[in-house]
Amino acid sequence: MKQHNVRVYRSDERLEREDQLAWKIAEVASERVAVADEVAGMVINRMIDNASVAIASLSRGPVVSARAQALPHRVSASSTSSRRGSTVFGVDARVSPEWAAWANGVAVRELDYHDTFLAAEYSHPGDNIPPILAVAQHVGGSGADLVRGIVTGYEIQIDLVQGISLHKHKIDHVAHLGPSAAAGIGTLLGLETETIFHAVGQALHTTTATRQSRKGEISTWKAHAPAFAGKMAVEAVDRAMRGQTSPTPIYEGEDGVIAWLLDGPDANYTVPLPERGEVRRAILDSYTKEHSAEYQAQAWIDLARKLGTEHPELRNPANVERVVLHTSHHTHYVIGSGANDPQKYDPTASRETLDHSIPYIFTVALQDGSWHHVDSYSPARAGRADTVALWNKVTTQEDAEWTRRYHSNDPEEKAFGGRVEIELTEGTRIVDEITVADAHPLGARPFARDQYIAKFRTLAHGVLESAEIERFLQLVQRLPELTPDELAGLTVTADIETFTSKGIF
Repeated sequence: MKQHNVRVYRSDERLEREDQLAWKIAEVASERVAVADEVAGMVINRMIDNASVAIASLSRGPVVSARAQALPHRVSASSTSSRRGSTVFGVDARVSPEWAAWANGVAVRELDYHDTFLAAEYSHPGDNIPPILAVAQHVGGSGADLVRGIVTGYEIQIDLVQGISLHKHKIDHVAHLGPSAAAGIGTLLGLETETIFHAVGQALHTTTATRQSRKGEISTWKAHAPAFAGKMAVEAVDRAMRGQTSPTPIYEGEDGVIAWLLDGPDANYTVPLPERGEVRRAILDSYTKEHSAEYQAQAWIDLARKLGTEHPELRNPANVERVVLHTSHHTHYVIGSGANDPQKYDPTASRETLDHSIPYIFTVALQDGSWHHVDSYSPARAGRADTVALWNKVTTQEDAEWTRRYHSNDPEEKAFGGRVEIELTEGTRIVDEITVADAHPLGARPFARDQYIAKFRTLAHGVLESAEIERFLQLVQRLPELTPDELAGLTVTADIETFTSKGIF
């Protein structure tokens, strides 16, 4: 990997186009590099993962709404047109690719249950897949084309996440997704560097927003935010292909993103990008979720399940004086008591809010010894008296060592858990810790192909017919060799509602 210095330039300082970060991203995207077998295999795993969580959310409100918005924008495939339309999860229909990216992006993100990469910034790099797949289907791309595009999407997003913090300035993490999805689409289509450069700039310019969508009472927009970034990426590439240009330099300009939204005029970042000819392997550094909850909660769910089994007395709030989770800065301030959000202790809070409350999640996993993507968030479960009593005894505290390990670049040292100290009412203490989730590549039970397939079967059960489950799994595992016609099969149909309350479309 080559380390690129990125800083702000005054308007009277000349920054050559080739020295701009957006151009360097575009160079990575426009270079045709062979995909390693293990990388292609992980792309298949993440295609299975995305589909599984999308299927589980097909009947949820935000997904029904996004699908209803997409379906009026239909495309009729014909022998006289080179544009085929893109599929929408759950229904047998072809729509314009930006709307497929929208509908499928919401379905993938709704349950907060697919892959993650955490470094200087947070990300769900699987959010790249819906827009890149939608364009591949629409233009008649092959499975091999799609794999290359997805590999680029993961690479660019993960590299940006390693180098540039957005949340420090309360900018939502999807500001890294717009550029990465545009770059991935550029790779898929085999576009020239200059075209991708303008698409990346436009995608970034249109996808910067504040993190209020993840603060306090978290709304249904949380699922829509990455889908919007994917939709904007498709449109940005389309405009760039038609010769339209972007704000330049978008990152480094005097009035650009870094100067006014991030670290300011004196900013200095280091962003890693592959050397020319280097195999893109970033997807292998990301990790998926076994549980439907914010990623920092994954390890804590596993530890809570273990503690509840070993010490069943902890499930009774009468036996517990207090529970303190010593953890990283992010866990404490974003999903912990350090956020100072009273909603994180509110049993009537939305699912999206409870998903970002580690005191709630730890309590339920401790009492139930399990975690379920629907049942664990139900109003009845959240409102149970003994749960509310125990929940209000759980707080978080930042620990400098766990924060350091969270930001470590050493995969053997990097950690997303912490240490729990439980004081019992009779005076004794129970202390335990966990570094990474069981499903993490370095965890107790790392996810491999069998686990991705099992997750798909579990979430698809009762939603899809068994024949449809088997059809999809057989097809997706042949991804690199799929023809354009076969690529259209990378979706599912189910017996679901296709429309919701009326809007404009």
